[in-house]
Amino acid sequence: MRSLTVAAGPDIGTNGYRAPNLMNRNAISPGDVISYPEMCSAIRANLQRGMNFQLRDGYSVILMSRRSGAPYVDSIQEDGRILIYEGHDVPRGVVNSHPKQVDQPDRTPGGRMTQNGLFAKAAGEFKAGTRSPELVRVYEKIHAGIWVYNGLFRLVDCWKEQSGPRKVFKFKLEIVDSAASGQSATQSPPAEDRVIPSWVKLEVWKRDKGQCTKCGSNTDLHFDHVIPYSKGGSSRDPRNIQILCGHHNLAKSDQIE
Repeated sequence: MRSLTVAAGPDIGTNGYRAPNLMNRNAISPGDVISYPEMCSAIRANLQRGMNFQLRDGYSVILMSRRSGAPYVDSIQEDGRILIYEGHDVPRGVVNSHPKQVDQPDRTPGGRMTQNGLFAKAAGEFKAGTRSPELVRVYEKIHAGIWVYNGLFRLVDCWKEQSGPRKVFKFKLEIVDSAASGQSATQSPPAEDRVIPSWVKLEVWKRDKGQCTKCGSNTDLHFDHVIPYSKGGSSRDPRNIQILCGHHNLAKSDQIE
């Protein structure tokens, strides 16, 4: 099962990042850099696993990581429009001491659906035309205690594939825009806003030292396109991505500097 390590402090992650106060913000937007406590506060749930089907607000949440050594193989395709997410393993225990050696389960020994099973059922029903796609909020871990909100996706497909000695679940998610999701622009990404690849986020975070390039603030941070995607700027070029605080991100707006 995917697990989450809680940051030691109430609002400060490693590398000195201080999470913004949610009371001063309307919503988390795609590209925002957040801490674990802020993520849980925004979702209104104490996240202890990577897959979370239909939380109290009606949306599902998945936590991903593409860092070196990550235990699961997640990938981003088509310039951020598509996310392929790997399901979770059987919990480690007395019976299953080697989770990576057994198939990822869709049901528990007692017959209840696992998170794999719940997400797979929703994907199957969507493909069969019996329900609308499940809407999923995606958060990505880029550093110990530091996460980025990748935006709102819809779950459109699921399958199993061989991975070494066992079979794993793969879930396909497509990014959606604010009109399709019925949410405000502050809650879901515009169509032209593609997910910045993980390797770019990691390189930019290291280059900018986890702080705003304009003022050095380590509060209320956001990954920003120097040249907006809508104006031809690339999400795959670290030179076109910078870290800005909320103040300087709003000041810049959508204008080319």
